[in-house]
Amino acid sequence: QVQLVESGGGLVQAGGSLRLSCAASGGTFSSYDMGWFRQAPGKEREFVAATNWNGVHTYYSYSVKGRFTISRDNAKNTVYLQMNSLEPEDTAVYFCAASLGYYGEYVDKYNYWGQGTQVTVSS
Repeated sequence: QVQLVESGGGLVQAGGSLRLSCAASGGTFSSYDMGWFRQAPGKEREFVAATNWNGVHTYYSYSVKGRFTISRDNAKNTVYLQMNSLEPEDTAVYFCAASLGYYGEYVDKYNYWGQGTQVTVSS
């Protein structure tokens, strides 16, 4: 079983950047496909980005494509989300998640979740 801990959230002005990190422990990190999701108050959890086990393949939601970049370092057991050109609509709690054999947009396909990190974008 893998444990996931997100970090790097905070308050940023619109147009700014943040880099989120998700550190994994307790499992073989390179066995897992990884995703980032977010949840704003009163809304359902939504897909942001995902990558396969070696980082070669990535997938983004339409709303963040071209602004966010997902990457991973298997030697450091960490997946990242670089967020540029942030907008107030990006304000949410961001979660990383791990899956065996799936990298995509469906929440139910992910087996393990972190506790989340808050991102707030001011206008």
